[in-house]
Amino acid sequence: MDLNDGETTTVKRSRTRLVYLHQYYLGPESGGGTRTHEFAKRLAQSGLDVQIVTSRRSPESEPGWTTIERDGYVVHSVRVPYSNQMTYAKRIWAFLAFAWLSSFKARRLRADLLFATSTPLTIIMPAIAAKAFRNTPLVFEVRDLWPELPIAIGALRSKPMIWLARRMESVAYHSSERIVALSPGMRDGIVRTGIDGERIDMIPNSADLQLFGAAHNDPNPWLESKPELNDRKIILYCGTLGRINGVGYLAEVAARARSIDPTVAFVVVGKGRERATITKRAIDLQVLNNNFYMYDPVPKRVVAQAFAASTITTSLFLPVPEMEANSANKFFDGLASGRPVAINYGGWQRDLLEENEAGIVVSPTDFEAAARAIVSLANDPDRARRLGSNARRLAETQFDRDVLAAKLIAALQAVTERPGQG
Repeated sequence: MDLNDGETTTVKRSRTRLVYLHQYYLGPESGGGTRTHEFAKRLAQSGLDVQIVTSRRSPESEPGWTTIERDGYVVHSVRVPYSNQMTYAKRIWAFLAFAWLSSFKARRLRADLLFATSTPLTIIMPAIAAKAFRNTPLVFEVRDLWPELPIAIGALRSKPMIWLARRMESVAYHSSERIVALSPGMRDGIVRTGIDGERIDMIPNSADLQLFGAAHNDPNPWLESKPELNDRKIILYCGTLGRINGVGYLAEVAARARSIDPTVAFVVVGKGRERATITKRAIDLQVLNNNFYMYDPVPKRVVAQAFAASTITTSLFLPVPEMEANSANKFFDGLASGRPVAINYGGWQRDLLEENEAGIVVSPTDFEAAARAIVSLANDPDRARRLGSNARRLAETQFDRDVLAAKLIAALQAVTERPGQG
């Protein structure tokens, strides 16, 4: 990640100084989740002086700290190599390395308010260091329920490490004036630890209505560059290929769908630790480059083109109950694109799709049944259009980025306006 790419603008200093801690911030040139960028931009527009403390993941980037200005806010970044392809042990070392380095940076930056967003949970370490130094109020954002998830998938097994992670979770919650949860399930999980629900704001991931809406109005360069997909009904997965995502599932479904309708193409755009495993499984199933295709990640504007080219979009996870509280970007991108969303898990997103008739829920274990359901929808253009229209309406009414950013601004202001603050 090169934070020096893209245009920068002059930053206006404001009365309230916000230090925003996020180890894996991504700028607008990225194809991944840009929640922090989009919210930081709007926080700056509201009058806050926003400074992000983050990392540069590429091992080829320059060592040490760099500082740039972009879109009204400042980004301080330090090189800490990281990849989803790393072992869990190496990833933990990357978490700890950034926590150590950013603790010193966060303490040096003068702040009226701290906003720390996980994952990883170790982001609380620099937040606590900065909070203790000047008694600065802290708001903590929970993107995933840690340590429940790594315990559930077996990534965290050591009893001492589990105890330490739970202790860190408790410290994060009890040290924060307010907590932001990205889903109702996350909010409930936080309440189960003994936190008063009145201290929690539920602000889910948001839909980029402008970007994904505009992608339908222009020629589609992404699709035009892939003649193998011409005149095919595209079932799209766009996102990380990590273990918890279970994207190999889509290769299994493609193998069953091939005999039902070979014109339906299952398309994966992304990278991650499981890419080689998924590729091998697709070869074994004889679907790779037949009705199952894999492409490298692309910038966000091209992601929107891929969604516009799709018939159905997907959000996938392993059948782990703890994942039902997720708030994955790909789900909201699918809604914003005005395409039916297919998911293979339960929870609040299943309820949203079913209550709003915005997509379908397919079996996580019965690949044949999932293939039949997906092919049936892909070959029913009237139903697909209706579900897609409902998806877009859901994005507009419940997940508008400006509305959710305003909710975050109000939560932060409630903290800074407390007696004795400011």
